[in-house]
Amino acid sequence: MSYVDVQDITVTFGGIVALDGLSFSIDRGQICGLIGPNGAGKTTMFNVVSRIYEPTSGSVLYDGTDLLGIPAHGIAKRGIARTFQNLALFPSMSLLDNVMVGAHSQGTVGVLQAISRIGVARDNRRTRDFAGDLLTQLDLGPLMFRPAAGLPFGTLKRLEIARALAARPTFLLMDEPASGLTHGEVDELGETIVRIRDEFSLTVLLVEHHMSMVMGISDRVVAMEFGRKIAEGTPDEVRNDPKVIEAYLGASE
Repeated sequence: MSYVDVQDITVTFGGIVALDGLSFSIDRGQICGLIGPNGAGKTTMFNVVSRIYEPTSGSVLYDGTDLLGIPAHGIAKRGIARTFQNLALFPSMSLLDNVMVGAHSQGTVGVLQAISRIGVARDNRRTRDFAGDLLTQLDLGPLMFRPAAGLPFGTLKRLEIARALAARPTFLLMDEPASGLTHGEVDELGETIVRIRDEFSLTVLLVEHHMSMVMGISDRVVAMEFGRKIAEGTPDEVRNDPKVIEAYLGASE
């Protein structure tokens, strides 16, 4: 059995079928890229895994456990974290405090305590040290006491990753992380994703439109169209699949 097994997931909204019997798998330690044209169902699948959407049928097995039996608020404690396409940061707070908030799901310090620094001093100090280490590892150490407001978008994207890592995940979901970045920033982000995968022993599910980055860093790629899987395999296998060329790559070129 693979580390993550998505099995026959169907999602309907009224009479609209957003996902139609979608199945794919991810092995432990892999980066899996989920690609497809707008409306293919990528975000819907992402939201099923992160428990925002309830599927009509199917299962999502994560390390042998069916995620669909776990409430949304219990996902983080199972070792799952996500980043967001639209940054969900606290602009007036420092980078350090933003990351400390991300640590609440695995520690004994709650969100409000993390924000206001109320609570057990030992836990707060340990969380603070860990958050500072994460920022340093993502080359944000010199900025840790700066407020998030006004910083470059690429910097805020790395902050978002640091905050997700603060929950100490083993499975990281990344929603369009390259959105809004320059070509140079996209290249740096790709290198960062591979580095944190290796350093933190992560398995990564990546939803992304930036094809060169997906194909450059993914171990496995799943291509979708109209809620169905049309190809799955290595980047080379998917890149050369006639259905993918017609549905996605050919259209983009």
